[in-house]
Amino acid sequence: MIHGLLLLLFYVMPSQLSQAGEAKLERMIQERDALTAEWKRSESKKSGIFGNRTKKDMIETNEWLQRILAKDNAIMDELRMIGDIETTVATQTGEDYKAITLKLEQDLQAVKRALSERDKEIEDMLQTRRTFEWTTTIFFLATLGLGYWIYKIKKGP
Repeated sequence: MIHGLLLLLFYVMPSQLSQAGEAKLERMIQERDALTAEWKRSESKKSGIFGNRTKKDMIETNEWLQRILAKDNAIMDELRMIGDIETTVATQTGEDYKAITLKLEQDLQAVKRALSERDKEIEDMLQTRRTFEWTTTIFFLATLGLGYWIYKIKKGP
């Protein structure tokens, strides 16, 4: 019962975790897209004299790039976690199949042993039957010979 419950958790929970992970990943990608849009907006910003970019504009652009980089790292971490979950599920499924295969192989060996024992019993019964048949035949021939011998004695010469 507990084994079945654990199997259920291994099969149901990872799919729910995977769906939640995918939703989180989608949200993170949307956040990255928003950060990229802000970076592009800051990139086009020119608040200097004669329409040039100032040091402050460049610092702001760099800050947006750092935020994008941080978001990219978070996305990569999430992808690694989802991959680990899928690998764990695949490994667990493989181990479950190995356990099932082992159990079936043990059952097959038990059936083979039972069949072998049954074949031996049948062979022993056949051997007993042959012995009985030969004993009966010898007894019949001995009785027939004894009867003939008694008949010859009683009938006389």
